[in-house]
Amino acid sequence: MSFPQFAFNNVRRNFRAYFTYFLSSAVMIMIFFAYSLFIYHPDLAHSNYGNFVATGMRIASYVVYVFSFFFVLYSISAFLKSRNQEFGILTILGARTGQINRLIFLENMLIGISSIVTGVLGGMLISKLFLLITSKIIGEAELRFYWPGKALMVTSIAFLLLFIAVSIFMLVFIRHKNVLELLKGSVMPKKEPKVSWFLSILGASLLILGVIAVTSKFSKNTLMYAAVTGIAGTYFFYTQLSVVIVRLLKKNRSLTWRNTNLLRISEMSYKLKDNARMLFMVTVATAIACMVSSVLLFMAQTNSTTYKNSPYALIYTIRNANSEKGDRGHIVKELNASGVHFTEQKLDFIYYRGFTLNGKPRGIDLLPLSAYRLLSEQTGLPGIQNVSGSDGVLILSHTTNVQNYEDFAGGRLQTKQRSLTVNQKINTDILPFGPYSSPFLIVSDAVYKELLQDPNLFSQVTYYLYKIPAWDGAPPSRHDPEVTIGTKLVDWNQTVTSKHNYNLMLHARGDHYQSSRQGTAMMGFIGVFIALIFSLSSASFLYFKLHTELQRDQQMYRSLSKIGLAEGEMSKAATTQIALLFYIPILAAIVETLVVVVPILHGLNQTNILPPILITAAAFTAVQTVYFLLVRMQYIRSLRKLMV
Repeated sequence: MSFPQFAFNNVRRNFRAYFTYFLSSAVMIMIFFAYSLFIYHPDLAHSNYGNFVATGMRIASYVVYVFSFFFVLYSISAFLKSRNQEFGILTILGARTGQINRLIFLENMLIGISSIVTGVLGGMLISKLFLLITSKIIGEAELRFYWPGKALMVTSIAFLLLFIAVSIFMLVFIRHKNVLELLKGSVMPKKEPKVSWFLSILGASLLILGVIAVTSKFSKNTLMYAAVTGIAGTYFFYTQLSVVIVRLLKKNRSLTWRNTNLLRISEMSYKLKDNARMLFMVTVATAIACMVSSVLLFMAQTNSTTYKNSPYALIYTIRNANSEKGDRGHIVKELNASGVHFTEQKLDFIYYRGFTLNGKPRGIDLLPLSAYRLLSEQTGLPGIQNVSGSDGVLILSHTTNVQNYEDFAGGRLQTKQRSLTVNQKINTDILPFGPYSSPFLIVSDAVYKELLQDPNLFSQVTYYLYKIPAWDGAPPSRHDPEVTIGTKLVDWNQTVTSKHNYNLMLHARGDHYQSSRQGTAMMGFIGVFIALIFSLSSASFLYFKLHTELQRDQQMYRSLSKIGLAEGEMSKAATTQIALLFYIPILAAIVETLVVVVPILHGLNQTNILPPILITAAAFTAVQTVYFLLVRMQYIRSLRKLMV
């Protein structure tokens, strides 16, 4: 038997252990190849948005490659550790260190090359579907299939170098162990898991500090602080706090000594401690995927809600209206040419910057009561009966800059002529001026005219609001008139506004909805593959850890069966241990997602946050349950074979 044949037979005999590693690697390569297939597509050279999407996929492919490196590194190190006895026997039989290193290298490269071939073939099979879906999302004509020579070369070389680099790097782990250590392998008796009370308290403190950080005022610094403390706290939770929790359970004798709970709880402490680092990595990877998926789902939901809460199909804004006149005639001409019925309403605002609030100069948009009443009739904004000369009413729509105006509510605004008390605040979901509506203050007509006397303290803003009943209702598709006409007008405005210092802005509801939907769909499409990689890798880690411990568990349950442990009791105990490894990371990831995402979006004045997070959590839990059932079935079957 030649040396390569020996390596091949080793891989074939251990295929059950290698399978999830091989499958996960092949899926990573397939996704990387699919991204490369799109990135190097020749038809994207003349598409601006296509190039933007290609840039996003290029970044995603870097993420896949870096994650693949650490995944392969961890997996191979785990494989080598589980085969220490085998390497010790080969050494006794006369195998030199160089020969063992060569054997390991050949086995790793055999699996790596097989993964590359399988991944590329899988990528070729889904390439047509991948290009079809991508072209639909970016709004281009269907991208034709082409021979992806460059994508094939980049993928093959990149992952071939990755497997070579990791294989060479991991050989160091064999050289530092003598024969006795290799022969003992992983069957050396385990000591009772130890715990550091200092590190346990530190871990709990870090988790608490992370929660405090995300619930405080949102900023980049608090977000970074929460990420660092949360990740560090999660690590100490698995390495220290989990042991503390199990010890506390053991002290509850009524629970511990009931049925087979002693077996379950005792094994639980070893399983959690031995797999702490792996569980930590799985939790972090799952939490990141869950957070990103929740945010993307929330963005899609918010985009649809924003469309429904925007009453005007077109909004033409003229800033510095005292000097700029705009060209609304072109808009009217396009609408008349399309044959739709519309109404146009002119609304004059002023941005008044002469207020003083709590000793600080402040500015806000002002609207007279008479104009607001006309606006509320068309949009459904809450009605206001009367506003006195010393009062003001604050209108807050759910936009991201609302928190900058919260201090106006109940405040006393000072001007040179008078003071105004903002004695009423109205929160509304309606966005009368589109998704970028700023909060505004309603004052009496007399006060409004009085504040117009000093032109140095305000700037004029004029809105032309176009109500088109035929376009109201459900969000439009890409080819609906609202989108096509709106996009055409927005493109026209972009060529005009630069000549007027960007004081002329046109917002088209349909165009904004489709642009946001397109971007969210593309990020979601890319993110699904990243989440798939994280999910498969997590399952692969868990499966392999259980497989490496299978022999020890078989010996333990066989011994217990000799003194009366029934198959049903064995099945319950093993199921509990497997469930802990599969569900503790997913539950921790869901909790971290809730703790992080909810306060951040609340800080951005967003509402209806929980449904997207719960949907995402349910999806990840369902996928994890499928993995759990498959692994449990095979694991219990293997244990039953050796039961007496």
